[in-house]
Amino acid sequence: MKLRVQRASTAAAIAGVGAAVAAYLWIPGVRHGVDAGVGVLSMPDAHQAVEAFRSYVLGFGPWAPLVSAALMVLQAIVAPLPAFVITFANGLLFGWAWGAALSWSSAMVGAVICFWIARALARPAVERLMGGAAALDGADRFFVRHGEHAVLLARLLPFVPFDAISYGAGLTSTGFWPFLVATGLGQLPATLLYSYLGERVTGSVRVLFWLFSIVAAILVASWMAGPRVVEWLRPRHGAGGGRVS
Repeated sequence: MKLRVQRASTAAAIAGVGAAVAAYLWIPGVRHGVDAGVGVLSMPDAHQAVEAFRSYVLGFGPWAPLVSAALMVLQAIVAPLPAFVITFANGLLFGWAWGAALSWSSAMVGAVICFWIARALARPAVERLMGGAAALDGADRFFVRHGEHAVLLARLLPFVPFDAISYGAGLTSTGFWPFLVATGLGQLPATLLYSYLGERVTGSVRVLFWLFSIVAAILVASWMAGPRVVEWLRPRHGAGGGRVS
């Protein structure tokens, strides 16, 4: 399905992406800062990554919230980085409430930018941004399978790639406001929980992430299967009732 996009939106998207790339390539401070942040978030041990990210962000003093927000947006757009590490660290740095607000709002900004880029530049450009078509192919299957509930379900399941769903939604007929509401509601439970755990828990970050992911998957599966189970049981109950009477 081909979506109509105004030329001004396409030009603005190209200009925005170009400006970000130019800043990274030609401003040493931006390049070094981004590389250092990406390196910290790419550490294989999640607990060490949280601690290293905390030290990295604190090094920016009063600019720490802005740097954290910028990296959250970055991971949502182009970098396959673990957002839950940033969320844990924000809870540790700023307290669970402020940390959650920072993580949630910056992730929303990243999602909106992805959606806008996809809607303005179309699939070939998005595939280049994501390093190939594989991630978008997965998002396509997710949208085909779950239809209008795809965005909400994806946000409730932390292991579903955030950026692929954001870009994928922009390539479908999904409206902007339904996408925004589903993203905001869907990512809120995980954001609140990770922020709270980041402030209060010192155990294995990755174990906590997968524990929540498994629980979320079970809840979502139950929510989706519930109506079908009820429909499956209802005729059997009725038939059984007829035989008893």
